[in-house]
Amino acid sequence: MQKTHSMSVIGLGSRFSAWLRYVGLSMPIMIMFVILAMVPLFTKNEYVFRLLLMSLFFGAQAMAFDFTTGFINVVNFGFAGFRGLGAYTSALLVINLGLSTWLGFATGAVAAGILGFLTGLLTLRLRGIYAACMAWFVQLALMGLATVNVNLTRGALGLTVPAALDTTSTAPYLYILLLMSMGIYIVLSIMINSNLGLAFRAIGQNLLAARTSGINPTRYKLINWTVACTFAGLLGGFYAHFIGILTPDIMHFKHTVEILALAYIGGRGTLWGGLVTAFLVIPVFEYLKPLMEIRLIIYGMLLVLAMIFYPRGFAGILQKIGEMIKR
Repeated sequence: MQKTHSMSVIGLGSRFSAWLRYVGLSMPIMIMFVILAMVPLFTKNEYVFRLLLMSLFFGAQAMAFDFTTGFINVVNFGFAGFRGLGAYTSALLVINLGLSTWLGFATGAVAAGILGFLTGLLTLRLRGIYAACMAWFVQLALMGLATVNVNLTRGALGLTVPAALDTTSTAPYLYILLLMSMGIYIVLSIMINSNLGLAFRAIGQNLLAARTSGINPTRYKLINWTVACTFAGLLGGFYAHFIGILTPDIMHFKHTVEILALAYIGGRGTLWGGLVTAFLVIPVFEYLKPLMEIRLIIYGMLLVLAMIFYPRGFAGILQKIGEMIKR
């Protein structure tokens, strides 16, 4: 009887491990999420909370960005525009219609997803740089609309946004963003580990071969693109109700470059590479505030160095270290 009980426990353990692998929750990622959840238990330093929150915010965006560029090989140059659309949609609905902030997050995500779907529908049939350029033009148009519609968005003066929580502490927001990031990571990992993921990889590696094997590239690229834009809008809605003020600068192209650099430096096609890299890069930039005006140059230098010396990015370095430890 004891042997049967032990076998059942082992069976449950193996099934649990298989489920963790399926959703992409490897041990390092789980440890990182657990540590983030436990930080508020050991310190009350608001500066630390805010630093961790911004690192997680950029890392979550890098995951959504890498879902597109790392698997279907299409760069979303309009990523910041979709994030800004989610932020403004959530803020305006909460302010003008009295919607709850939680529904605001959802509507911001839906608005960004719908616009992403329409943008992809027009451009993802094309090859090369066309989809990336069209997304960039959409971003410029959204930024222009937010600037000129002063009666609605207050333009460059800034729109004051109600806070999601009635607290001055950053810790509750950190927990909300942590749950969002875990949800985004799990959803994207499940998609990558399914037949959808196989189609995404096939399209990203060789579009003609994927089409020859019976895959409809446009349909799968459209699914991928729409999901990434939806999560960009969700994170934008969170940002609006955390920061408390919105300006059209949230849609500036420089913010897309920041996310792109994190995704590439972290390692394309890994999802978690950009997430981990954000916790290394964002705190360093925080301590180098006098250099913030040239941060895009620094991002560019890091990107070039990573592509020349280690194209697999930071995730590749960690994987190599893990292989060496196993050996």
